Amino acid sequence: MTTPFDEYRLIEDEIQKCMKCGNCQAVCPVFSVEKTEAGVARGKIALADAILKGRIDLDDPDLYDRVFNCLVCKSCMQNCPPQVNFDKIILAVRSAIVKKKGLHPLKRTIFNLLFHKKALFETGIKTGAKLQSLLTKTTQSGEGRNLRFPIGILDRKRVIPSLAPTPFRDRVEEKIICSNPQTTVAFFTGCSINYIYTGIGDDIVEVLKKNRVNVAIPKDQYCCGIPVFAHGDIDTARQMARANLDALEKTAADFVVFGCGSCAGAFSHEYIELLKGDNVYEPLSMKWKQKAVEISQLLLNKIDFVKPKGQIDEVVTYHDSCHLRKTVKVWKEPRELIKAIPGITFKEMSKPDACCGSGGTYNLTHYDTSSSILKNKINDIKKTTAHIVTTACPGCIMQLVDGIEQFGDGQIARHYITLLAQSYKKEA
Repeated sequence: MTTPFDEYRLIEDEIQKCMKCGNCQAVCPVFSVEKTEAGVARGKIALADAILKGRIDLDDPDLYDRVFNCLVCKSCMQNCPPQVNFDKIILAVRSAIVKKKGLHPLKRTIFNLLFHKKALFETGIKTGAKLQSLLTKTTQSGEGRNLRFPIGILDRKRVIPSLAPTPFRDRVEEKIICSNPQTTVAFFTGCSINYIYTGIGDDIVEVLKKNRVNVAIPKDQYCCGIPVFAHGDIDTARQMARANLDALEKTAADFVVFGCGSCAGAFSHEYIELLKGDNVYEPLSMKWKQKAVEISQLLLNKIDFVKPKGQIDEVVTYHDSCHLRKTVKVWKEPRELIKAIPGITFKEMSKPDACCGSGGTYNLTHYDTSSSILKNKINDIKKTTAHIVTTACPGCIMQLVDGIEQFGDGQIARHYITLLAQSYKKEA
């Protein structure tokens, strides 16, 4: 198996496509805050070219800082005349750095626990859930938690989510059967829904049941692997991809559904790139790509959707998850579902697809830049006068809750499926 993530020089053709026009500057969230060439795609492509030509060594500490100062939000790719696949370039550079220098010890430990010692990782999560009140306190809004004192790279003022007392997959049946089902789906929960926002998982299951959909929730699914892939650990990301495909194969489901844009992007795009040349798993990745649907796609395009009747009198806006809009190409369907709820007044932001600055762990490693990007997003939300900002990404919800606490006016952030589930419940 040889991909640009295994052999860095295979990215040369992609690098040469860059016209150096600078169109990426207009949409890059990092550049919008830092205003430096190194922060934009064009600058990073120049660095990648310099590595190929031997002018910069992979051991250069400045290179590491610049290459990882990127959200990989793919905004630049939407505004690029020659359609440079910048994600391939930046992830290939990161993989090359990791191959030469190795992972940071903390990242190596976390990724090893996440996949190779999953039981130990989950024990740690459960222990953390029990002890979180010792280290954190609930915010006044009740939407998150503040640290009682600084811990590592976590800023004391930032808002972090609560860990669920019991992970979602530990407390739900692996198979949920409906009478007269329209179809059978596998629900890929991802990490955030499993360990933090378990209520979103409940809402997704309830919505699927209301629409007469059988649900399989594989216990042996792992993290989708995108956070690991984004940090250059190509080998672990591949192992996670293979394990997840094996778990789905056991379900014999017609579709695999997601409540997270990043997880949906993994199956619709990244797994194809990761597993190219793998005689067993490349075909499997293609098979499940065809079956992969974000839940709004399933409801509106694959089955007969049961329209909600319960009244919810709220002003609502919608934030586009970068991966869902820019990788999976889904943005119309969530809005259509929101607008279908009786009583909802929908207000569009001026820049609904602008990145919120989360970027997985980017908001941990580059908090000041992330926070400035987030402030712009919260200001855009405020202009809509909406009380509820919805999204399709739990990671974005975490970021938005932090931003609302610091820059907002008491808005609340919710998964759009939660509103649909609430409407169904009110109807009942």
